[in-house]
Amino acid sequence: MSIVVFKAILVLLLFLVSLGIAAYSTYAERKVAAFLQDRIGPDRAGPFGLLQPIADGVKMFLKEEIIPTVSDKLLFIAGPSMFMLTALMTSAVIPWGKPLEFGGQVYALQVADINIGILYIMGVVSLGVYGIMIGGWASNNKFALLGAIRASSQMISYELAMGMSVIALLLMTDGSLSLNAIVESQKGFHWNVIYQPVAFIIFLVCAFAETNRTPFDLPESESELIGGFHTEYSSMKLGLYLFGEYINMFISSAVISCLFFGGYNFPGIDYLGTIMPANLVSLISVAVLFAKIFFFIFFFMWVRWTIPRFRYDQLMRLGWQVLMPISIINVLVTGAILTFL
Repeated sequence: MSIVVFKAILVLLLFLVSLGIAAYSTYAERKVAAFLQDRIGPDRAGPFGLLQPIADGVKMFLKEEIIPTVSDKLLFIAGPSMFMLTALMTSAVIPWGKPLEFGGQVYALQVADINIGILYIMGVVSLGVYGIMIGGWASNNKFALLGAIRASSQMISYELAMGMSVIALLLMTDGSLSLNAIVESQKGFHWNVIYQPVAFIIFLVCAFAETNRTPFDLPESESELIGGFHTEYSSMKLGLYLFGEYINMFISSAVISCLFFGGYNFPGIDYLGTIMPANLVSLISVAVLFAKIFFFIFFFMWVRWTIPRFRYDQLMRLGWQVLMPISIINVLVTGAILTFL
């Protein structure tokens, strides 16, 4: 099997897995909410309601397609498409497990191991705001526009603190921007969260803001803006926005796992490599990474149904007056410790 064919299969597999996890994250969200609120949750479509995401998907496709007559039709369609595209592109640089080996050829479980992996992620994430902004502006609806403006302000504000937290992390990993190198540097139990707990907390809070999750869901605050930036959307164009949000949550969980929790590494992985076939260890490493991802997805949901949303002035104050100064101080302290000790 050639590298090109393997990469094509990996891209297709990642696409299908991302869509599947996004679909069943909606089911998991409703079940987690039901558990926390002492309810049952969806249980009608299939056993235990497991077919509910499929029913929701069919409903999205069959709903009436509405494009407002006063909207910019081209941009109205481009908005959700761009939001979904940027959500899917981020997965390209994530190492999903140890390499596989077939016929003496080694195949990395990573679409692209570029040496600026972190910059790529930050760049693609920052492009996601255009999908929201274009959709809100093209709708020609004041509530949608307010939601889009809120989203752009929020995402830009929290990207800065997120970037500063990553700088402190990079100082601990010899300055490498490759996600694969960062994961490999955490072999065993040398997880970055132990050495950079402040950077982890800042990054986690910013990830909530970047994915527009409660308590940072001001861009689609239904009590004030009906549905925010996607108020005018229906059918599958609305579905793309909703899917994009859950894919962003999935990818954010993967990035957090890779940056701070060792990615696919786990204590004893090198020992297993001496007593088990290499490909079996690779599959175990993939399962370990996905276990970490699913934990953080659950954490995202747990927070959503536990904490009320901020006011917008509180949200901006937290980003600029709290997280930014702390992240800058963390970089300075990390640099000082590495320099003098």
